Amino acid sequence: MIPILFILIILFMATNIPISFSLGLASAISAYLKGNVPLILIPQKIFSSLDSFPLLALPLFVLAGSFLETGGVGMRLVNLTNVLVRHIRGGLGFVVIVSTIIFSEVSGSSAADAAAIGSVTIPAMKRLRYNPAFATAIVAASGGMAALIPPSIIGVIYGWQANTSVGAVFAGGFLPGFIMGAGLCVYTYFYARKMSFPTEKRASLKEIWVAFKESAPALMMPVIILGGIFTGIFTATEAAAVAVVYGFIIGLFYYRELRWRDIPRILVESAVITGYVGLLLGFASVFGYLLTVGQVPVKLANLIMSISTSQWVFLLLVNILFLIAGCFLNATAILIVLVPLLLPMVERFGIDLVHFGIMLIANLGIGYVTPPVGTCLYVACGISKEPLSAVIKPLVPYLLVMVLMLMVVTYVPWISLVIPNLIYGK
Repeated sequence: MIPILFILIILFMATNIPISFSLGLASAISAYLKGNVPLILIPQKIFSSLDSFPLLALPLFVLAGSFLETGGVGMRLVNLTNVLVRHIRGGLGFVVIVSTIIFSEVSGSSAADAAAIGSVTIPAMKRLRYNPAFATAIVAASGGMAALIPPSIIGVIYGWQANTSVGAVFAGGFLPGFIMGAGLCVYTYFYARKMSFPTEKRASLKEIWVAFKESAPALMMPVIILGGIFTGIFTATEAAAVAVVYGFIIGLFYYRELRWRDIPRILVESAVITGYVGLLLGFASVFGYLLTVGQVPVKLANLIMSISTSQWVFLLLVNILFLIAGCFLNATAILIVLVPLLLPMVERFGIDLVHFGIMLIANLGIGYVTPPVGTCLYVACGISKEPLSAVIKPLVPYLLVMVLMLMVVTYVPWISLVIPNLIYGK
Protein backbone atom coordinates (compact mmCIF):
# COMPACT_ATOMS: atom_id res chain seq x y z
CA MET A 1 0.00 0.00 0.00
CA ILE A 2 2.74 2.47 0.92
CA PRO A 3 4.64 2.29 -2.41
CA ILE A 4 1.35 2.82 -4.25
CA LEU A 5 0.54 5.75 -1.96
CA PHE A 6 3.78 7.61 -2.70
CA ILE A 7 3.76 6.79 -6.42
CA LEU A 8 0.23 8.18 -6.75
CA ILE A 9 1.12 11.35 -4.84
CA ILE A 10 4.11 11.98 -7.10
CA LEU A 11 2.04 11.33 -10.23
CA PHE A 12 -0.79 13.60 -9.14
CA MET A 13 1.57 16.42 -8.16
CA ALA A 14 3.45 16.05 -11.46
CA THR A 15 0.18 16.74 -13.29
CA ASN A 16 -0.32 19.97 -11.28
CA ILE A 17 -3.08 18.61 -9.06
CA PRO A 18 -3.00 20.63 -5.80
CA ILE A 19 -1.17 18.96 -2.92
CA SER A 20 -4.37 18.66 -0.86
CA PHE A 21 -6.22 16.73 -3.59
CA SER A 22 -3.08 14.73 -4.36
CA LEU A 23 -2.95 13.55 -0.75
CA GLY A 24 -6.69 12.83 -0.62
CA LEU A 25 -6.94 10.96 -3.91
CA ALA A 26 -3.77 8.95 -3.32
CA SER A 27 -4.90 8.00 0.20
CA ALA A 28 -8.40 6.96 -0.94
CA ILE A 29 -7.14 4.91 -3.90
CA SER A 30 -4.44 3.21 -1.81
CA ALA A 31 -6.91 2.35 0.95
CA TYR A 32 -9.37 0.94 -1.59
CA LEU A 33 -6.75 -1.18 -3.37
CA LYS A 34 -5.32 -2.54 -0.12
CA GLY A 35 -8.76 -3.34 1.24
CA ASN A 36 -7.81 -3.47 4.94
CA VAL A 37 -8.76 0.16 5.60
CA PRO A 38 -12.52 0.88 5.41
CA LEU A 39 -13.22 3.88 3.19
CA ILE A 40 -15.68 5.20 5.76
CA LEU A 41 -12.64 6.04 7.89
CA ILE A 42 -11.57 8.74 5.43
CA PRO A 43 -14.37 11.27 6.14
CA GLN A 44 -14.25 10.32 9.83
CA LYS A 45 -10.52 11.08 9.99
CA ILE A 46 -10.95 14.36 8.14
CA PHE A 47 -13.69 15.51 10.51
CA SER A 48 -11.96 14.40 13.71
CA SER A 49 -8.66 16.04 12.74
CA LEU A 50 -10.29 19.40 12.02
CA ASP A 51 -12.47 19.27 15.14
CA SER A 52 -9.71 21.03 17.10
CA PHE A 53 -9.91 24.23 19.13
CA PRO A 54 -6.27 25.28 18.46
CA LEU A 55 -6.90 25.12 14.70
CA LEU A 56 -9.46 27.92 15.01
CA ALA A 57 -6.45 30.23 15.28
CA LEU A 58 -5.60 29.63 11.61
CA PRO A 59 -8.51 31.47 9.92
CA LEU A 60 -8.44 34.16 12.59
CA PHE A 61 -4.73 34.98 12.15
CA VAL A 62 -5.19 34.96 8.37
CA LEU A 63 -8.07 37.44 8.72
CA ALA A 64 -6.16 39.61 11.20
CA GLY A 65 -3.18 39.77 8.85
CA SER A 66 -5.43 40.88 5.99
CA PHE A 67 -6.98 43.65 8.07
CA LEU A 68 -3.53 44.88 9.13
CA GLU A 69 -2.01 44.74 5.66
CA THR A 70 -4.91 46.73 4.17
CA GLY A 71 -5.24 49.05 7.17
CA GLY A 72 -1.88 50.81 6.85
CA VAL A 73 -0.12 49.24 9.84
CA GLY A 74 2.90 48.23 7.76
CA MET A 75 3.54 51.77 6.53
CA ARG A 76 3.47 53.20 10.09
CA LEU A 77 5.94 50.61 11.34
CA VAL A 78 8.26 51.32 8.42
CA ASN A 79 8.10 55.07 9.11
CA LEU A 80 8.97 54.58 12.77
CA THR A 81 11.90 52.28 12.05
CA ASN A 82 13.14 54.59 9.31
CA VAL A 83 13.40 57.68 11.52
CA LEU A 84 15.37 55.66 14.07
CA VAL A 85 18.06 54.21 11.77
CA ARG A 86 18.03 56.12 8.48
CA HIS A 87 21.31 57.91 9.32
CA ILE A 88 23.19 54.57 9.51
CA ARG A 89 24.90 53.21 6.41
CA GLY A 90 22.46 50.67 4.96
CA GLY A 91 19.77 51.99 7.28
CA LEU A 92 16.91 51.20 4.91
CA GLY A 93 18.01 47.57 4.93
CA PHE A 94 17.69 47.63 8.72
CA VAL A 95 14.28 49.23 8.31
CA VAL A 96 13.11 46.29 6.20
CA ILE A 97 14.36 43.68 8.69
CA VAL A 98 13.17 45.37 11.88
CA SER A 99 9.81 46.43 10.42
CA THR A 100 9.20 42.89 9.21
CA ILE A 101 9.93 41.53 12.69
CA ILE A 102 7.45 43.94 14.27
CA PHE A 103 4.76 43.43 11.63
CA SER A 104 5.12 39.64 11.81
CA GLU A 105 4.24 39.80 15.50
CA VAL A 106 0.66 40.51 14.50
CA SER A 107 0.20 39.05 11.01
CA GLY A 108 1.18 35.35 11.28
CA SER A 109 2.00 35.09 7.56
CA SER A 110 5.45 35.54 6.01
CA ALA A 111 3.97 36.33 2.60
CA ALA A 112 1.83 39.08 4.17
CA ASP A 113 4.91 40.44 5.95
CA ALA A 114 6.89 40.62 2.71
CA ALA A 115 3.98 42.22 0.84
CA ALA A 116 3.17 44.82 3.50
CA ILE A 117 6.75 45.89 4.22
CA GLY A 118 8.12 45.43 0.71
CA SER A 119 5.43 47.61 -0.89
CA VAL A 120 6.67 50.53 1.21
CA THR A 121 10.41 49.93 1.45
CA ILE A 122 11.34 48.74 -2.05
CA PRO A 123 10.22 52.02 -3.75
CA ALA A 124 12.03 53.97 -1.00
CA MET A 125 15.26 52.03 -1.54
CA LYS A 126 15.02 52.60 -5.27
CA ARG A 127 14.70 56.37 -4.70
CA LEU A 128 17.91 56.30 -2.64
CA ARG A 129 19.69 54.45 -5.46
CA TYR A 130 19.88 51.07 -3.77
CA ASN A 131 20.38 48.25 -6.25
CA PRO A 132 16.79 47.06 -6.98
CA ALA A 133 17.84 43.41 -6.95
CA PHE A 134 19.52 43.86 -3.57
CA ALA A 135 16.43 45.61 -2.20
CA THR A 136 14.31 42.70 -3.40
CA ALA A 137 16.65 40.19 -1.76
CA ILE A 138 16.43 41.97 1.62
CA VAL A 139 12.63 41.93 1.57
CA ALA A 140 12.50 38.26 0.59
CA ALA A 141 15.03 37.18 3.24
CA SER A 142 13.26 39.23 5.91
CA GLY A 143 9.96 37.56 5.08
CA GLY A 144 11.57 34.14 5.47
CA MET A 145 13.16 35.12 8.78
CA ALA A 146 9.77 36.33 10.06
CA ALA A 147 8.41 32.77 10.03
CA LEU A 148 10.07 32.35 13.43
CA ILE A 149 8.43 35.39 15.02
CA PRO A 150 5.14 34.58 16.79
CA PRO A 151 2.30 34.35 16.08
CA SER A 152 3.12 32.01 13.19
CA ILE A 153 0.54 30.06 11.20
CA ILE A 154 2.98 27.21 10.63
CA GLY A 155 3.70 27.29 14.37
CA VAL A 156 -0.02 26.65 14.98
CA ILE A 157 0.01 23.74 12.53
CA TYR A 158 3.13 22.19 14.08
CA GLY A 159 1.73 22.54 17.60
CA TRP A 160 -1.42 20.75 16.45
CA GLN A 161 0.58 17.98 14.79
CA ALA A 162 2.97 17.43 17.69
CA ASN A 163 0.22 17.80 20.31
CA THR A 164 2.33 20.36 22.12
CA SER A 165 1.53 23.83 23.44
CA VAL A 166 1.14 26.39 20.65
CA GLY A 167 2.00 29.09 23.19
CA ALA A 168 5.29 27.34 23.98
CA VAL A 169 6.09 27.10 20.26
CA PHE A 170 5.34 30.82 19.90
CA ALA A 171 7.57 31.65 22.87
CA GLY A 172 10.36 29.47 21.53
CA GLY A 173 10.49 31.39 18.26
CA PHE A 174 11.32 34.79 19.75
CA LEU A 175 15.04 34.45 20.43
CA PRO A 176 15.87 32.40 17.28
CA GLY A 177 13.94 34.95 15.20
CA PHE A 178 15.86 37.87 16.70
CA ILE A 179 19.17 36.04 16.23
CA MET A 180 18.41 35.36 12.56
CA GLY A 181 17.31 38.98 12.11
CA ALA A 182 20.54 40.18 13.74
CA GLY A 183 22.55 38.01 11.34
CA LEU A 184 20.77 39.59 8.37
CA CYS A 185 21.42 43.07 9.80
CA VAL A 186 25.15 42.39 10.26
CA TYR A 187 25.55 41.27 6.66
CA THR A 188 23.49 44.24 5.43
CA TYR A 189 25.69 46.69 7.35
CA PHE A 190 29.00 45.39 5.99
CA TYR A 191 27.64 45.12 2.45
CA ALA A 192 26.31 48.69 2.66
CA ARG A 193 29.72 49.96 3.79
CA LYS A 194 31.43 48.07 0.99
CA MET A 195 29.05 49.50 -1.64
CA SER A 196 28.95 53.00 -0.02
CA PHE A 197 25.17 53.06 0.18
CA PRO A 198 23.73 56.54 0.80
CA THR A 199 22.61 57.72 4.22
CA GLU A 200 19.97 60.23 5.23
CA LYS A 201 19.94 63.04 7.74
CA ARG A 202 19.51 61.96 11.36
CA ALA A 203 15.89 62.39 12.46
CA SER A 204 15.03 65.06 14.99
CA LEU A 205 13.36 64.24 18.29
CA LYS A 206 10.18 65.78 16.95
CA GLU A 207 10.18 63.49 13.91
CA ILE A 208 10.80 60.47 16.14
CA TRP A 209 7.96 61.47 18.46
CA VAL A 210 5.51 61.99 15.56
CA ALA A 211 6.42 58.61 14.03
CA PHE A 212 6.11 56.88 17.40
CA LYS A 213 2.74 58.48 18.09
CA GLU A 214 1.39 57.43 14.69
CA SER A 215 2.59 53.84 15.11
CA ALA A 216 1.66 53.45 18.80
CA PRO A 217 -1.63 51.56 18.14
CA ALA A 218 0.25 49.18 15.83
CA LEU A 219 2.99 48.66 18.42
CA MET A 220 0.42 47.92 21.12
CA MET A 221 -1.03 45.01 19.18
CA PRO A 222 1.85 42.54 19.74
CA VAL A 223 1.96 43.62 23.38
CA ILE A 224 -1.72 42.79 23.80
CA ILE A 225 -1.71 39.58 21.75
CA LEU A 226 1.54 37.99 22.88
CA GLY A 227 1.33 39.41 26.38
CA GLY A 228 -2.10 37.87 26.77
CA ILE A 229 -0.88 34.47 25.59
CA PHE A 230 2.23 34.33 27.74
CA THR A 231 0.51 35.61 30.88
CA GLY A 232 -2.28 33.08 30.49
CA ILE A 233 -5.05 35.67 30.06
CA PHE A 234 -6.15 33.93 26.87
CA THR A 235 -5.10 31.04 24.66
CA ALA A 236 -3.43 31.35 21.25
CA THR A 237 -6.82 30.77 19.62
CA GLU A 238 -8.50 33.45 21.70
CA ALA A 239 -5.55 35.75 20.96
CA ALA A 240 -6.23 35.31 17.26
CA ALA A 241 -9.83 36.49 17.80
CA VAL A 242 -8.54 39.51 19.73
CA ALA A 243 -6.13 40.25 16.85
CA VAL A 244 -9.02 40.27 14.37
CA VAL A 245 -11.07 42.71 16.44
CA TYR A 246 -8.09 44.97 17.20
CA GLY A 247 -6.84 44.98 13.60
CA PHE A 248 -10.34 45.78 12.34
CA ILE A 249 -10.78 48.68 14.76
CA ILE A 250 -7.44 50.42 14.22
CA GLY A 251 -7.53 49.90 10.44
CA LEU A 252 -11.09 51.15 10.03
CA PHE A 253 -11.52 53.78 12.74
CA TYR A 254 -8.01 54.97 13.69
CA TYR A 255 -5.85 54.87 10.55
CA ARG A 256 -8.96 54.91 8.34
CA GLU A 257 -7.20 53.13 5.48
CA LEU A 258 -9.39 50.05 5.78
CA ARG A 259 -12.68 50.78 3.97
CA TRP A 260 -16.03 49.12 4.38
CA ARG A 261 -15.89 48.16 0.72
CA ASP A 262 -12.64 46.25 1.37
CA ILE A 263 -14.20 43.96 3.96
CA PRO A 264 -16.11 41.58 1.59
CA ARG A 265 -12.96 41.05 -0.46
CA ILE A 266 -10.86 40.42 2.68
CA LEU A 267 -13.43 37.96 4.07
CA VAL A 268 -13.58 36.03 0.80
CA GLU A 269 -9.80 35.89 0.42
CA SER A 270 -9.37 34.75 4.03
CA ALA A 271 -12.08 32.11 3.60
CA VAL A 272 -10.39 30.76 0.46
CA ILE A 273 -7.01 30.51 2.22
CA THR A 274 -8.65 28.86 5.25
CA GLY A 275 -10.51 26.39 3.05
CA TYR A 276 -7.34 25.43 1.25
CA VAL A 277 -5.40 24.90 4.47
CA GLY A 278 -8.30 23.06 6.13
CA LEU A 279 -8.67 20.70 3.19
CA LEU A 280 -4.95 20.06 3.25
CA LEU A 281 -4.93 19.31 6.98
CA GLY A 282 -7.94 17.01 6.69
CA PHE A 283 -6.49 14.91 3.88
CA ALA A 284 -3.12 14.95 5.62
CA SER A 285 -4.63 13.26 8.66
CA VAL A 286 -5.78 10.40 6.40
CA PHE A 287 -2.32 10.25 4.85
CA GLY A 288 -0.69 10.12 8.30
CA TYR A 289 -3.07 7.37 9.40
CA LEU A 290 -2.14 5.22 6.39
CA LEU A 291 1.55 5.75 7.10
CA THR A 292 1.00 4.55 10.66
CA VAL A 293 -0.94 1.49 9.48
CA GLY A 294 1.91 0.72 7.10
CA GLN A 295 4.47 1.12 9.95
CA VAL A 296 6.43 3.64 7.87
CA PRO A 297 7.59 5.74 10.87
CA VAL A 298 8.96 2.63 12.60
CA LYS A 299 10.77 1.43 9.47
CA LEU A 300 12.21 4.88 8.80
CA ALA A 301 13.34 5.17 12.41
CA ASN A 302 15.14 1.83 12.17
CA LEU A 303 16.81 2.93 8.94
CA ILE A 304 18.12 6.16 10.47
CA MET A 305 19.21 4.38 13.64
CA SER A 306 21.21 1.98 11.45
CA ILE A 307 23.07 4.99 10.00
CA SER A 308 23.80 6.63 13.34
CA THR A 309 22.45 6.62 16.88
CA SER A 310 23.47 10.25 17.39
CA GLN A 311 20.68 12.80 17.71
CA TRP A 312 23.02 15.42 16.22
CA VAL A 313 23.38 13.39 13.02
CA PHE A 314 19.62 12.92 12.96
CA LEU A 315 19.05 16.67 13.24
CA LEU A 316 21.54 17.31 10.44
CA LEU A 317 19.72 14.83 8.18
CA VAL A 318 16.39 16.47 9.00
CA ASN A 319 17.80 19.91 8.14
CA ILE A 320 19.10 18.66 4.80
CA LEU A 321 15.75 16.99 4.06
CA PHE A 322 13.75 20.14 4.88
CA LEU A 323 16.10 22.47 3.00
CA ILE A 324 15.69 20.34 -0.14
CA ALA A 325 11.94 19.94 0.33
CA GLY A 326 11.60 23.71 0.84
CA CYS A 327 12.74 24.26 -2.73
CA PHE A 328 9.82 22.28 -4.16
CA LEU A 329 6.89 22.32 -1.70
CA ASN A 330 5.15 25.00 0.34
CA ALA A 331 5.65 25.04 4.10
CA THR A 332 2.26 23.59 5.04
CA ALA A 333 2.66 20.67 2.65
CA ILE A 334 6.12 19.88 4.03
CA LEU A 335 4.84 19.85 7.60
CA ILE A 336 1.89 17.67 6.66
CA VAL A 337 3.93 15.08 4.79
CA LEU A 338 7.11 14.87 6.87
CA VAL A 339 6.27 15.65 10.51
CA PRO A 340 4.18 12.47 11.06
CA LEU A 341 7.18 10.47 9.86
CA LEU A 342 9.68 12.27 12.06
CA LEU A 343 7.87 12.66 15.39
CA PRO A 344 8.38 9.03 16.52
CA MET A 345 12.12 9.43 15.94
CA VAL A 346 12.16 12.76 17.74
CA GLU A 347 10.65 11.06 20.77
CA ARG A 348 13.07 8.12 20.47
CA PHE A 349 16.06 10.47 20.46
CA GLY A 350 14.62 12.44 23.39
CA ILE A 351 14.58 15.74 21.49
CA ASP A 352 12.35 18.43 22.95
CA LEU A 353 9.28 18.91 20.73
CA VAL A 354 9.39 22.70 21.04
CA HIS A 355 13.07 22.84 20.05
CA PHE A 356 12.42 20.51 17.13
CA GLY A 357 9.48 22.64 16.01
CA ILE A 358 11.52 25.85 16.07
CA MET A 359 14.22 24.16 14.02
CA LEU A 360 11.62 23.08 11.45
CA ILE A 361 10.03 26.54 11.31
CA ALA A 362 13.46 28.13 10.72
CA ASN A 363 13.96 25.63 7.91
CA LEU A 364 10.58 26.40 6.38
CA GLY A 365 11.38 30.12 6.58
CA ILE A 366 14.39 29.50 4.36
CA GLY A 367 12.06 27.58 2.03
CA TYR A 368 9.99 30.76 1.64
CA VAL A 369 13.04 32.34 0.00
CA THR A 370 14.43 29.53 -2.17
CA PRO A 371 13.21 29.04 -5.75
CA PRO A 372 11.34 27.54 -7.48
CA VAL A 373 8.57 27.73 -4.85
CA GLY A 374 9.83 30.57 -2.63
CA THR A 375 6.66 32.47 -1.74
CA CYS A 376 8.36 35.52 -0.20
CA LEU A 377 10.85 35.66 -3.05
CA TYR A 378 8.10 35.88 -5.66
CA VAL A 379 6.14 38.42 -3.60
CA ALA A 380 9.24 40.64 -3.40
CA CYS A 381 9.99 40.22 -7.11
CA GLY A 382 6.39 41.09 -7.91
CA ILE A 383 6.69 44.36 -5.98
CA SER A 384 10.07 45.39 -7.41
CA LYS A 385 9.39 44.04 -10.95
CA GLU A 386 12.91 42.57 -10.88
CA PRO A 387 13.48 39.26 -12.73
CA LEU A 388 14.31 36.29 -10.53
CA SER A 389 17.63 35.79 -12.34
CA ALA A 390 18.80 39.25 -11.22
CA VAL A 391 17.83 38.70 -7.58
CA ILE A 392 19.59 35.35 -7.10
CA LYS A 393 23.12 36.77 -6.80
CA PRO A 394 22.40 39.27 -3.96
CA LEU A 395 20.08 36.72 -2.34
CA VAL A 396 22.68 33.95 -1.97
CA PRO A 397 24.64 35.62 0.89
CA TYR A 398 21.39 36.15 2.80
CA LEU A 399 20.52 32.49 2.35
CA LEU A 400 23.96 31.49 3.64
CA VAL A 401 23.46 33.68 6.71
CA MET A 402 20.05 32.10 7.33
CA VAL A 403 21.47 28.58 7.01
CA LEU A 404 24.29 29.48 9.41
CA MET A 405 21.76 30.81 11.95
CA LEU A 406 19.71 27.63 11.41
CA MET A 407 22.71 25.54 12.43
CA VAL A 408 23.14 27.64 15.57
CA VAL A 409 19.47 27.17 16.50
CA THR A 410 19.68 23.44 15.76
CA TYR A 411 22.70 22.66 17.90
CA VAL A 412 22.09 25.11 20.75
CA PRO A 413 18.66 24.03 22.08
CA TRP A 414 18.86 26.61 24.86
CA ILE A 415 18.12 29.34 22.31
CA SER A 416 14.72 27.80 21.55
CA LEU A 417 13.88 26.69 25.08
CA VAL A 418 14.99 29.45 27.43
CA ILE A 419 11.86 31.61 27.01
CA PRO A 420 9.34 28.71 27.10
CA ASN A 421 11.11 27.44 30.24
CA LEU A 422 10.76 30.83 31.91
CA ILE A 423 7.10 31.26 30.95
CA TYR A 424 5.74 27.73 31.16
CA GLY A 425 8.33 26.05 33.40
CA LYS A 426 8.91 23.31 30.85
